[in-house]
Amino acid sequence: MHNGLNGRIALVTGASRGIGRAIAVALGSRGADVAVNYQKNEDAAREVCARIRDEGVRALPVQGDVAQSADVTRMMTEIRRELGPVTILVNNAGIGTVRTFEEMNRQDWDETLAVNLTAPFLVTQAVLPDMRAAGWGRIIGLSSAAAQVGGVVGPHYAASKAGIIGLMHYYAAHLAREGITANAIAPGPVTTDMSAALPQLRPDLLPVGRFGTVEEVAEVAVMLACNGFITGQTINVNGGRYLG
Repeated sequence: MHNGLNGRIALVTGASRGIGRAIAVALGSRGADVAVNYQKNEDAAREVCARIRDEGVRALPVQGDVAQSADVTRMMTEIRRELGPVTILVNNAGIGTVRTFEEMNRQDWDETLAVNLTAPFLVTQAVLPDMRAAGWGRIIGLSSAAAQVGGVVGPHYAASKAGIIGLMHYYAAHLAREGITANAIAPGPVTTDMSAALPQLRPDLLPVGRFGTVEEVAEVAVMLACNGFITGQTINVNGGRYLG
């Protein structure tokens, strides 16, 4: 049964796996048509789209490196042509290459900031004209508990995820009167490929004693997409890792 998002068109970046996949499927289950962005894994993106179409809505796999302006422009043209104007954007695509501050170099920093912070800026700027024309929009950025506690991936990752919070604050303050909300979700350790590669993350270190699930994060994204009175907030989904 669909309700809440019928007729809305969503774009989820990095949606072929992990948290992005769960959010794309959850938005489809509430009636949204979904553009499933991926960079390399076309088979996985097509599988996600098939899963979304099972809900009776449209889904479109759309390849692109969201850190590249030309790719973002091409993607938006394709999405508008095939689905229509995007009014729900979930900036989820991200990388987390583990580096201590002693190991860090400029290339590590630039790559991480490009994918985790510049890309959300580029994609948001690309969808804002359609949101403003509709007088309705939802911008959701995936941050991390690392933005609040430093985390274990490295300074580049923590800084990029803190930047998402600032970016959402700005859009929230300047777009609220146009019916557009902007919020961040800050997950703690969640069972994904990324967390599996971080042995220093252990469930017993969390107050709840377990990692989160991608579905628990996706539930929050759906809530933010459906709610027009929450804006400028960071929703912490972290099992008590950081007590906001």
